[in-house]
Amino acid sequence: MNRRDALSRVALILGGTVIGANAFLEGCKPADKKSSDDSSAKPLFAATDAAYLDEIAETIIPATDTPGAKAAKVGAFMTVMVTDCYPEADQKVFIDGMKKLEEASKKKNNKSFMDSSAEERKALLIDIDKEAKDYMASKKNEDPKHYFRMMKELTLLGYFTSEPGATQALRYVAVPGKYEGCVAYKKGDRAWAS
Repeated sequence: MNRRDALSRVALILGGTVIGANAFLEGCKPADKKSSDDSSAKPLFAATDAAYLDEIAETIIPATDTPGAKAAKVGAFMTVMVTDCYPEADQKVFIDGMKKLEEASKKKNNKSFMDSSAEERKALLIDIDKEAKDYMASKKNEDPKHYFRMMKELTLLGYFTSEPGATQALRYVAVPGKYEGCVAYKKGDRAWAS
């Protein structure tokens, strides 16, 4: 191989990495969405939606001797994940699901989800969770996920990747030592975050 061929091949390899870097830097944001620089783009979520999602998440993971989902600000996490990472079809399912959950609360408890007691919220979400499990068991591959399954998944992801979830609900060692392949487990021990 001569020097000219070697330089051509190196330029081709480096050019590919520069072109691919754009996809890496944009992350999971779909390309067909309007950019955040476009001031006419309407946000998917209202300012109150994060608080509403916080209450749903807090019902799923309530505060006990460890902080709950609201302390981890899971509602705000959900709005960011749905806006930035979900395709349009899933965004619509999620947002419509928020409305369906509110309608179900009004039907079951004769009041909004936010005005319901903790016991009423829990009973409602247990019913919706059963509905979601039945739906997921019989759905076809092309059917969308159930909205409540999305909410639960985002609640768990947001909580256990947050500082309160990882450091207080899970066992956490900031700077782990050596690898130990077999660690004794006692019933009731928390899972490891690190």
